[in-house]
This record gives sequence, C-alpha cells and structure tokens, in this order.
Amino acid sequence: MESFQTIGSPLLWGGFIAFVFAMLALDLGVFHRKAHTVSFKEAGAWSAVWVSLALTFNGFLWWRYGSGPGMEFLTGYLIEKSLSVDNIFVFVVIFSTMKVPALYQHRVLFWGILSALVLRAAMIFAGVAMLERFHWLIYVFGAFLILTGVKLFIQRNHEEHPEDGWLMRTARRVIPSTPNFHGQHFFTVENGRRLATPLLMALMLVEASDVLFALDSIPAIFAVTRDPFIVFTSNIFAILGLRSLFFLMAGAMEKFTYLKVGLSGVLVFVGAKMALVDVVHLSPAVSLGVIALVLGASIVASLVKAKNTPPHAPNGENAPNTPAPAKS
Repeated sequence: MESFQTIGSPLLWGGFIAFVFAMLALDLGVFHRKAHTVSFKEAGAWSAVWVSLALTFNGFLWWRYGSGPGMEFLTGYLIEKSLSVDNIFVFVVIFSTMKVPALYQHRVLFWGILSALVLRAAMIFAGVAMLERFHWLIYVFGAFLILTGVKLFIQRNHEEHPEDGWLMRTARRVIPSTPNFHGQHFFTVENGRRLATPLLMALMLVEASDVLFALDSIPAIFAVTRDPFIVFTSNIFAILGLRSLFFLMAGAMEKFTYLKVGLSGVLVFVGAKMALVDVVHLSPAVSLGVIALVLGASIVASLVKAKNTPPHAPNGENAPNTPAPAKS
C-alpha cells in the first residue's frame, strides 16, 4: 500500500470549488441567461477565457508549490483537454441526429457538464482510493488505456449512433416522452400528461457519453500524477472549457482527419507509462513533450490534408455529420 501526497489543503479545495460555482453561475445567470445561438466569435472568446484561467491557475501552482506540481497540472490538463475533443465528435452526432436547435444546445451542454463535474469528482476520489489500497490496479489501468488507444485507432472511421443505443431505447420505453420540442424545457405537459422532450433525451446521451469518456481520461491522468487535487483541478478546467470548445470546433470537425490517430497515440503512451511505472521513470517534462508532439503532429497533418483536399471532395476518413458553422 502507498500513501499519496497532495498539495490540496482544505482552504485550497474550498477556494477552487467556490471558484467553479461562481464561474458557472456567471456563465448561466449572466452571459447565457437567455437562450441564443452561440456564435463562433463568442465561443472563441469563452475558449480563450477558460484556457487563460487554467494557465493562470497553473502559474499559481508553479509559483506556490514548484515545478513538479506545475508540470503535472499542465500535462494533465493537456491530456484531458485533448481527450475531451473526442467528446465533441459524439456531441456533434447527438445534436445533429436528434435535431436539437442550435438555440438550445448550450443549455443541454451546461447541465450535462454540471452533472459531469459531480460524477467525475466521485470517479477521481474512488480511483485514488483504489490505487492507494491496491497498487496492482495501476497495471490494469495501463493495459486498459493501451487497449482503448488501439481500439480508437482501429475504429477511427466508425460512425457513432448514440441515439440508437440501449440507453435511448430503454429511456424511451421507461420515460413517457414527446417527439416535439417545447422551447428550452426538458419536460412539458401534453393532454394532461407530463412528458420528457427530446432535449432531455439529448441531455441523457451527453451525460452517458461523458461517463464513458471519463473511463478513459481519468485513468490517463493517473499516469501523470496521483495527487487528487491536481487530478481534479486539471480535469475540471478541461470540462469547464468543453462547451465553448464545442461551439468553436463543431463546424470544422471534418478537417481534423488524423486527430483520432493522435488521441489513440496519447492513450497508448500514457497506458504504457502507467503499466511500466515500476520499470521506466519519465519526468513530467518528457511526458508533456511527447504528448504535445503527438497531438501537434496529428493536428498539423490534418490541416495539411484539409488544405490539399478539393472543396467538394470528401474531407477524409473521419467526417461526422456536423451542423453548419455558427455565424460570427
């Protein structure tokens, strides 16, 4: 059994959680109080805000606790941020197949991500507790990440159809629902019956997909650090920026042909690092460099391919149905 060290004091935990709730209240209560289509310009501004806040927090950790925790947070944030892009592929499919109006997509993502914060916190603390008690689980997590990376590479061209999965089939049988949207409401009353709208069904799919992706991303960050505070904060910062990243990238996802190849490479790398933790010791700086190199190469290769692809030709292997880019 090993005991994990943490930089997280009660004051630091309390301050960070208060900051998260304050930002969520500001987001929904002020900037998105009224439903509206999120423009490319607005999404870009919010993405810059979330990334700047994460880097500012990273700078604080570096200044207050040294380069070790600072580098661990930055590497963990990069892993979580890159893996969250895979969520966007699925969100695009969910909204497009369920015909969720762009006007209400932010509301679905807000409540989906709010529940994801709670679920991920529970999964992180459970993971830390299990690794502290059963060290051999780190090899299981490592093997799982390697297999997941290989599976992602093999199925990189596979089209997702979450609306046809067992969750939706079960929900439609169990929960009385209507095929009609009623503004931004998750429930409505028709003929005296309280029914779920398609917006609730889309929310359920968003939450379920995030739980599935968390099974990959949370073990991945344990390959970098097992400090629960760093795992939690880097994960939460990546999740908080996911909504704005969705609206920023949704209309251009088909251009990132090789992104899933890069993500699969990241998963295999961190899985191998975790499985060989008692044999090979890589510094956080080396891990950060490898991950950045793999992701950077996949993005550059994707952009080069998109640039050299004729406008009316298929854009590559990985082109999910995407909504039209938001107007700025």
